[in-house]
This record gives sequence, structure tokens and C-alpha cells, in this order.
Amino acid sequence: MAYIYVFLGAALWGIIGLFIEELSQADFSALQIVTVRVVSATVMLGCYLGLKNPQFLKIDLKDSMNFVGTGIFSTVFFSWAYFTTIEEVSLSIAVILLYTGPAFVVVLSRIFFKEPITSRKIGALLLTLLGCVFVVKVFPIGAEHISWYGIFVGLGSGFGYALYSIFGKHALKKYHPLTVITYTFVFASAVMLPVSGVTIPVSNLQSAHVWMNILGLGFFPTALAYYLYTMGLSMVESGRASIAATVEPLVATLLGVFVFNDVLTAFQLVGMLLVLAAVVLIQFKNSDMLK
Repeated sequence: MAYIYVFLGAALWGIIGLFIEELSQADFSALQIVTVRVVSATVMLGCYLGLKNPQFLKIDLKDSMNFVGTGIFSTVFFSWAYFTTIEEVSLSIAVILLYTGPAFVVVLSRIFFKEPITSRKIGALLLTLLGCVFVVKVFPIGAEHISWYGIFVGLGSGFGYALYSIFGKHALKKYHPLTVITYTFVFASAVMLPVSGVTIPVSNLQSAHVWMNILGLGFFPTALAYYLYTMGLSMVESGRASIAATVEPLVATLLGVFVFNDVLTAFQLVGMLLVLAAVVLIQFKNSDMLK
């Protein structure tokens, strides 16, 4: 069940392009889209818990650092780093650098949670990285503009992406997944609103179509996706969960094929099979530990 939760959460992350495309056409900037994403998720989760499970809204102030970690150090930082990398290099390179995240999770989980680094995990990491390279069309290698600053920030996006699994895993020792994701978005909203939310023109918010996309963005690839992933994270090692979540670019690619009429290449198909093989591989345990 843990892997089903992770798979479904990652699949919902993969459909985020549908909403980003619509909001971009409505003249929302990248940072504004991140802002309406976390704020709408915060409002929906806060209202739901306030009505159904108000006890889940209670936290100890001393535990706030967990949510600073998931909300600011992870969600806000990796979003900024990811968009910056896209501007500095290219979307395909940015995706690959973002998906160095599982490698960071495996290493950090070893340090903080004593999770073993097994040959299966290393094999799965290599499969996912190679699969993502194929899926996002980095290979065959084209004439990409390489910015060392972009590469550095891109690795930062992978590190920030990884921090959700680390801080989230720690918070799950004490709190329900709904509490974890709600306060993740509360802290993310507290940073994003002053940065870009106040600059959203009122005219951008007068369309029912825009509001449908804002609510859809806040619910499906945000609140629900994070809830499902966090449920899975609560049941399985952080490293395994993060590797399994690399099905996200597969879903995004298939969405491009079936919705935006993109052409699926042979390299992308091979990449999908490699990522799926990694997801299957990581579900099995072995005793071959690397000390």
C-alpha cells in the first residue's frame, strides 16, 4: 500500500502541467503560480481540518522547525531553484537535476534515520536517473547551453526536493500526514505571499476559469498529491519512497502525448521502462548493505 500511495501521489504531481499551462496563459508568472498553489492548498486543508478533525491542527511550537523544513527549505526553495534552473539552462536539464533528489534522500536518510544503503537502492537510483535522461530527451545529447550557475542551482533544487522526505519523515513520528502537509503549506504561504502573492493583479482573478484552475492546482497535484505521498512516506523508508516517486515525469510525458499531442520517441519509451523497472526493484529488500 505504501508504494501505491507514493505512485498515486507522484502521478498527481505529474498532471501539474495542465494547470500551469492554463494559468500561464492567464498571465500568471512562475512565482505567482507557486503562490496560488500553496495558498489554495492551505485554505482547503485548513477548512477541512477545522471542520472535520480540528485536533490535527494542534502542534507544539518546538516542532515548527519540521514545517519550516518541509514548507520553506523544501517547497519554497526547490520551486525557486527549479524555475531558476529552467531559465539558466533548459527544462530538460532542470528536470534531471531536480531528480537527483532521491540520491540526496538516500544519503541523508542514512545519516539521520540510519536507513541502510543497499545495492538495490543504488541500482534503482541509476535506473531512475538514466530513465529520466531518456524521458526528458536529454539523450541523444543536443547543443544545450550550459551555465555552471544553473547546474549548481539545479543541484540545489534536487537537494531542496529531498528535504521534504527528510523533515517530513521526522514530523511523521509525531503528527498525522494531514497535519504535516497542512503546516507545510502554511509556512510556504507565509513566505510566498509577501514575495509574489501581493503582486497578482485583481484582473487576473476575475475569471471563473482561472479560479477553477487555481482550485484544481491547489487540490489535485498539491493537497491530494502531497497527502498520498506523505501517507506512503509514513509507511516506508524515505529513500524508497523518493525513488518510487520518480514516476512523476512518466505521467507528465504521457500527459503531453495524450493531451498536448506530443510525439513519444523510442528513447522516451525506453526511459519509462527503466524508471518502472527501478520502482519494481526498490520494493524488494536485500541484505547486501554497503557499509
